[in-house]
Amino acid sequence: MYSIMIAAAVLPALLLGLYIWRKDPHPEPFRWVFRAFLLGMAICMPVATIEQYIHAMLFGAGEPTTLFGSTTVAFFVAAIPEEGMKLLALWLFLKRCPEFDEDFDCIVYAVFISLGFATVENVGYVLTSGEGWMGTAIMRALLAVPGHYAFAILMGFYYAVYLFVDKSRKNAWKILLIPVLAHGVYDSIAMSGGVNPIAASVCTLVLVYFCIKLQKEASRKITDMVAQNKRNEAKKNLLGA
Repeated sequence: MYSIMIAAAVLPALLLGLYIWRKDPHPEPFRWVFRAFLLGMAICMPVATIEQYIHAMLFGAGEPTTLFGSTTVAFFVAAIPEEGMKLLALWLFLKRCPEFDEDFDCIVYAVFISLGFATVENVGYVLTSGEGWMGTAIMRALLAVPGHYAFAILMGFYYAVYLFVDKSRKNAWKILLIPVLAHGVYDSIAMSGGVNPIAASVCTLVLVYFCIKLQKEASRKITDMVAQNKRNEAKKNLLGA
């Protein structure tokens, strides 16, 4: 049974990773995307430690009981530490990756780091959900794991813009700010149902709507970057001719 639960928790990340890898106009070597995935898994423990420390500072041993409290947790306990550590991991990884040579690589490696993190997180949720593990696995496969995937695309996209287009302070801030905002809003909606059961059903519908919009934006970023790569290659071929 545990093997089936783990497979159900891991499969969504593997499918999303395969999708983004195949979207790359010049696919990265498997050994390097796998290393990025492992790095994402490795940062889970330090992130969890940081989150526990921040939570203890803000709420002690208790849990938030208001919408303001749950929103605080969403941003300061979850979104900022997680996206901040993912960005640090991405920055360190790209500095040492000899295969990093084009803008789409930022998205690919950001996604694999994020999916590595999401995989460990997902396994933890599924294995500790008891008899309702299948419902947890399905909901997280449809919402949480794609959420991490989309946050990573936003991070990778703006990282690429900063490195390859315009190294302005504004673009530098977007690398972290945009994923944090997306992650924080996602978690704020998801957690609000826990402190206000009356609004739980509405929050679920709002969360689904937000996730659909988030995935559309992520898809748009991918399409824009692939199209830009094709234009750049056409220009190079024309100049070479």
